[in-house]
Amino acid sequence: MSILFEENIRNQALMNIAEKMLIAARTAPKARGVDNLVLSIADKDEIVKIADMMKQMVQEGGAADFFIRDADNILQSDILVLIGTKINPVGVKNCGLCGFSNCDEKNKHPDNPCSFNTSDLGIAVGSAVSVAMDARIDNRVMLSVGKAVKKMQLLGSETKIIFGIPLSSSSKNIFFDR
Repeated sequence: MSILFEENIRNQALMNIAEKMLIAARTAPKARGVDNLVLSIADKDEIVKIADMMKQMVQEGGAADFFIRDADNILQSDILVLIGTKINPVGVKNCGLCGFSNCDEKNKHPDNPCSFNTSDLGIAVGSAVSVAMDARIDNRVMLSVGKAVKKMQLLGSETKIIFGIPLSSSSKNIFFDR
C-alpha cells in the first residue's frame, strides 16, 4: 500500500461523519414517537449557493449583518449538515405550550410552531453535533444558514425551521475566532 495523506481523505472522512450525524438526529427521541424531521447534507457546490443567498438576504434587508460573516464562514467548510422540522402538532391533550389552548386551535395558525416540534429539533441537533464532537470535527450550529435554506426551499416547502451545521477539519477551528 502506498502512503495515504490526510489531505486525500479529509472530504470522505467529513462525509462519513456527516452521514453519522444524520443517523444520530434521526434516532434522537421524539415526542410521542412522531418524526417531523427533514435531514440532508449539502456539498461544496450547494454551500456556495447557500452562502450567496445569505449575502443576498442581507443586501435586500431581509437578514441581519451577521449573515455575511456566517456566509463567509460556511464557504470555508467542506460539508454542511442541514436539519429541519415540519410544523405538525403531535396531539398532546391539554398541552398549551405553543400558546394555544389545544392542537386544534394551533392548527388554525399553521406557521406557529408546535413546542414539541421545536424541542425534537433541538434534541436532534444536539445528537448530531455530539457525533461531530466525538470525532473531533469542528462545527457550529447556524440559524442563518437555516433561514437561507428555507428561503431556497432546499428541504421542501413544509420544512419551516432549519439549522445548518457546517463541518471543518483544519489546523485551526474556523468557527472560533469569527
